[in-house]
Amino acid sequence: MHFPTDLPDRPQEPLLEVKGLQTQFHTRAGVVRAVDGVSFTVNKGEAIGIVGESGSGKSVSALSIMRLVDQPGSIVGGSINFHSKQLGEVDLVRLPSPRMRQIRGNEISMIFQEPMSSLNPVYTCGDQVMESILLHQQVNGKVAKERTLELFRRVRLPQPELAFNSYPHQLSGGQKQRVMIAMALSCNPQLLIADEPTTALDVTVQSNILKLFAEFRQELQTSVIFITHDLGVIAEVADRVLVMYQGKIVEEGPIWDIFSNPQHPYTKGLLACRPRLDMKLKVLPTVSDFMGMDAEGALTEKKSQKYNSVGEALLFNVQSQAEIEQHQQALLQKPPIMEVRNLKTYFTDGGSWFSRKQEIVKAVDDVSFEVYPGETLGLVGESGCGKTTLGRSLLRLIEPTAGDIYFEGQRINELKEKEMRRLRSEMQIVFQDPYASLNPRHTIGRAIMEPMKIHGVLANEQQRKEKVMYLLERVNLKPDYFNRYPHEFSGGQRQRICIARTLALEPKFIICDESVSALDVSVQAQVLNLLNELKQDFGLTYIFISHDLSVIKFIADRVLVMNNGRLVEAGYPEQLYENPQEAYTKTLIEAIPHGHLEDIRKAQLARKLAQRKMGG
Repeated sequence: MHFPTDLPDRPQEPLLEVKGLQTQFHTRAGVVRAVDGVSFTVNKGEAIGIVGESGSGKSVSALSIMRLVDQPGSIVGGSINFHSKQLGEVDLVRLPSPRMRQIRGNEISMIFQEPMSSLNPVYTCGDQVMESILLHQQVNGKVAKERTLELFRRVRLPQPELAFNSYPHQLSGGQKQRVMIAMALSCNPQLLIADEPTTALDVTVQSNILKLFAEFRQELQTSVIFITHDLGVIAEVADRVLVMYQGKIVEEGPIWDIFSNPQHPYTKGLLACRPRLDMKLKVLPTVSDFMGMDAEGALTEKKSQKYNSVGEALLFNVQSQAEIEQHQQALLQKPPIMEVRNLKTYFTDGGSWFSRKQEIVKAVDDVSFEVYPGETLGLVGESGCGKTTLGRSLLRLIEPTAGDIYFEGQRINELKEKEMRRLRSEMQIVFQDPYASLNPRHTIGRAIMEPMKIHGVLANEQQRKEKVMYLLERVNLKPDYFNRYPHEFSGGQRQRICIARTLALEPKFIICDESVSALDVSVQAQVLNLLNELKQDFGLTYIFISHDLSVIKFIADRVLVMNNGRLVEAGYPEQLYENPQEAYTKTLIEAIPHGHLEDIRKAQLARKLAQRKMGG
């Protein structure tokens, strides 16, 4: 039996004690119990993880601690006892608003999932961090600016002075998240709540953000509540884990115990559905494989009859090396469905108002590759590497600067707009944000039928409607959803709707552009399984674009690695992950949170040693 560490734990001193917390929302459909009798403790210097799917209540729990739950929501029961340096032990639920404002942002800080929605677009990043310091600390503007610049240096923002004077839209996603971390740490809080702070970030940026959390926690002895849907990320940062489902904590314990011996079927499902780097699976297990179903088809906490353990789920789905090699050889037997030769897509940067000097941005720079019928070609790289521009250039949604694109032997660069529009019925794309892809004023039935009308698919409305009903069922949605609107669906359901709309034109070739990056890992597993199933049933060919190498490892038959507009490495997933040739590829792979028990053991040991060093 391996244990995480032989070092004894230091005595624990409670900082935050949540007891029987109940937060409800009053809706037209009735009362929603978002947080239903939740109890847990955060000790001083401890990091706990709260994990669960969207709607599990984890974010509302955090907002309740901060007293930021707005109408129609309210805290209706329980207590949140906080050991404040200023006020002593207080119940945050019953604390008067002026006193709560003393604590919020000063002793308890929160980092939200989407930094752009948390930062004011009309103020510079420096001014926004300074505001927090001036509000809670007895210092002048000069000192506040010096502290802000020092924080920007500590969170490793490139060119801190430039970042100080920049507006949020001028920074990348990872840089904006660093500004939010600087703001949250500006008053040296006792408790830091991080709500999905790395979900939409590249794996390399995510890795750097997680390292920052570890460094600040050790240096400042700050307690952390880290909220995420990904247990792999939790393994990197937390000492203990709370697993939430339908507003309740269904399992909790040290991270070692949760990963090595999960007890609740929901926890087992969350662990099993994560794409793996150490094996190739035929199908990703899902949460529904471990939990029962009620008469309405909703998940229940009762155990499913399918799998009893994570190991069992993986064992039944793993592909042998012989199966993998047989599949790889079969793919290359037919002529390519698409050939790309020396493709270039350049943009002109017009410069600023003060400088008219123009620069050429080589988004896609001399790229060549083939795509074979029936394969999924993975295209991976960090944000800004050119992978999305490449995908759109292939469909001529962005016009290439130079090079050749052949689809089924036909050179499509020279096609007229009308001819290209006809060809697009065979070449489709699924975008990253399904909500932005759907007109909020149109029912989903109309959204799926519209491209069929434009391309003259089927003879009349009735036939098209029948096909829409079939496609909804095919993507595991109910046909009676036809007359509903996009806002009535979850993110995973909206992505299924976009896939159904893509299939309506019976394409041969589909580009999936970060189509699962914003989804919970459990929903992501369902959508990835669906894409593989549809590929088999409809004879589809995919280019699958992603920054997540674990997703690419599961779904791709071959992989292209892209950096700075160029293809830097290519190969089969197994070869690429086991023996990457390029330093860039190695960096991407090393940044993936694995969640292996040995990694957890090392991380816990390192944290305990650091705590002992800080404690003298």
